[in-house]
Amino acid sequence: MPFVYRLQKILDFRIRKKEAQLLEVQKAQSALYQAEEDIRRNLAEIESTKENMRRCDYTMMEAYDKYLHHLWDKGEQLELVRQEKEAILRQEVLKLVELEQAVKVLEKHKEKNREEYLKEEKSAELKNYSELGVQRYFQQTQEKISEEEEALLKQLEREQNEN
Repeated sequence: MPFVYRLQKILDFRIRKKEAQLLEVQKAQSALYQAEEDIRRNLAEIESTKENMRRCDYTMMEAYDKYLHHLWDKGEQLELVRQEKEAILRQEVLKLVELEQAVKVLEKHKEKNREEYLKEEKSAELKNYSELGVQRYFQQTQEKISEEEEALLKQLEREQNEN
């Protein structure tokens, strides 16, 4: 009879939850990467605006200055968004770690049960072999006894025939 783990459904459920959480972590990571990319683009826009401000007509300076302030404010907002995404990612990773631990616990339990099952199977097999050995020994002794009895009967018959 093959090994059947009684908590296999629970283990499968936990594995599916862990895989779903892994997808959540990946989504959170991509959101964080997107926020970092937005920050990088904003910084590139600031640098571009500063470069254009140096070459522009002095009458446009005020417009460039307002636009730079707008970009800096936007950069601060993007940094807040990035921090939020990073916090979400940390939370999702913690959840993933907890789910992985739950799966490992059940896998370890399954392995212990499997080893115990194999040990019981081996002991049952040895017991079976032991019983077979005892039966074989009993049969051999019965055969020896019957052979000795036959030999004695033949000897008695010879003795009676001689007398």
